[in-house]
Amino acid sequence: MHKEKPEIRIILGSVLAIFAIFLVLPMGYLAFQSISVDGGGWGLSNYIETLSSKKFFVAFGNSFLVSGLSAILTTILAFFLAYTVNNTTLPTGIKKFIGGLTIAPMFLPTITYGFVIIYSFGKEGLLTQLLGFQLFDMYGFNGMLLGYVIYTLPIAFLLINNTFQYVDKNFAIVSRIMGDSPIQTFLCTSVRPLVGTLGAAFIQSFTLSFTDFGIPASIGGQFDVVAIHLYNEMLGAIPNFASGSTIAVLMLLPSVISIALISYLERYNFRYNKISKQEIKSSPSRNFICAFGSLILLSSIVAIFAVMFVVPFVQHWPYNPTFTFDNVIRLLGSPNLTNIYWNSLLVAALTALLGTVLAYSAAILTARSELSAIWRNIVNSIALVTNTIPGMVLGIAFLFAFSGTSLQNTFLIIIICNAIHFFTTPYLMGKSSLEKMNKGWESTASLMGDSWLKTMFRVVIPNSISTILEIFSYYFINSMITISAIIFLVGARTAVLTTKIKELQHFAKFDEIFVMSILILLTNIVVRVVISLITQRKHVQ
Repeated sequence: MHKEKPEIRIILGSVLAIFAIFLVLPMGYLAFQSISVDGGGWGLSNYIETLSSKKFFVAFGNSFLVSGLSAILTTILAFFLAYTVNNTTLPTGIKKFIGGLTIAPMFLPTITYGFVIIYSFGKEGLLTQLLGFQLFDMYGFNGMLLGYVIYTLPIAFLLINNTFQYVDKNFAIVSRIMGDSPIQTFLCTSVRPLVGTLGAAFIQSFTLSFTDFGIPASIGGQFDVVAIHLYNEMLGAIPNFASGSTIAVLMLLPSVISIALISYLERYNFRYNKISKQEIKSSPSRNFICAFGSLILLSSIVAIFAVMFVVPFVQHWPYNPTFTFDNVIRLLGSPNLTNIYWNSLLVAALTALLGTVLAYSAAILTARSELSAIWRNIVNSIALVTNTIPGMVLGIAFLFAFSGTSLQNTFLIIIICNAIHFFTTPYLMGKSSLEKMNKGWESTASLMGDSWLKTMFRVVIPNSISTILEIFSYYFINSMITISAIIFLVGARTAVLTTKIKELQHFAKFDEIFVMSILILLTNIVVRVVISLITQRKHVQ
């Protein structure tokens, strides 16, 4: 490291220090807690006890079952929607509408999904009232399966849709010329090139479902899953920190395995020397099937969330469905709600600022500096590690590491936890953008007498402002909707909207829950629109 420029050493040292204190140290505390035994010793008795517990195996098995099935359904549906957007001749406006509506649930916390499902499919639910009968029992497996599919569909769609844009459509023409049947053409030119991405989408969907806390917390009922089992061990009537830490460590296994599987699936990804701009052959039947199927699917999702905009605006659902603004005005005028909303904005904004600086600085080190290969690999490994740690596990690690310190029950610990938790994707966004820029800028600037740091501020950063804004947006939105990582860290003074929603669940105050959810949704949409408009203006200039 002695050969690197002083400013590079300072940035590298700062990044490594942050992750040493707020990732390595907490995870070390968690691992130590899991092997600590009564009397001050250590051993594997906690693991033996946990693995011998029937309740744990039931919860673990339930998580695998519902997460696996939801991942299969999600991958199929996401492929269908991405195929509609990329391989049909539907009008561009319709394609953008499909894409935008597909990712819309990302702007809401997952704990809200469960409540809208209850109020849509319950015995007195909106859709039940409209249909005249209850479609299914929404508590437990059925409700969680539906919630997980809605939750992971946007992420799977983004992955598959991105890969579809790099699939050469000329191969479909060649396939037809060679006399392949439509099914063979479809399998060889639309499915086969995406095998690696489809596998990655499945694994990502499975991992997100397996580690999610919000959906089972709101609709799990008696169907015990590992996230709820962990929550009950840590914050139940009789907390068991030894068991909780052991379960938290065991929750890392699916994530670690998923990384290995994704690396293996990389070999199945196609690499084209050139992507053609060949127009897609028009097919009215294909257009109709894809448009109709997408419309039915997305309309169903919209219908489920519609109840969120109904319940707060009636006198008393479902017994007095008279329209009124009184409930909303009363809730929005509540000082308690106002304070919690400002807490959420504060946490999201400061997380976005800290996270953007952290992720972009790390990306600069690996993409635009003369850092040695060993240090680049260390920074890349940090991104890989943070991607494997579920939010609940990181939150518990922070709880163990910083209880009794000046950070406990502060906004700062929540902000830092979020910045670490969501680090991977912003870092990869920044790294990808920086690597695509002209590699000669630093050399030219050096010849003109500018330092490396001055070049970064004068040339590189201004040319990547769009990516920086996207990173800011990603951090802000995810900080507004997260609950799993911070549920163990908030106090009465530092409560945010998502944790308040969890609290209000016990008092069945669904008017307030839905108003808070609408606030989160509208805030995220406004931030997303503003960032998009600024980015577009930068591109035009």
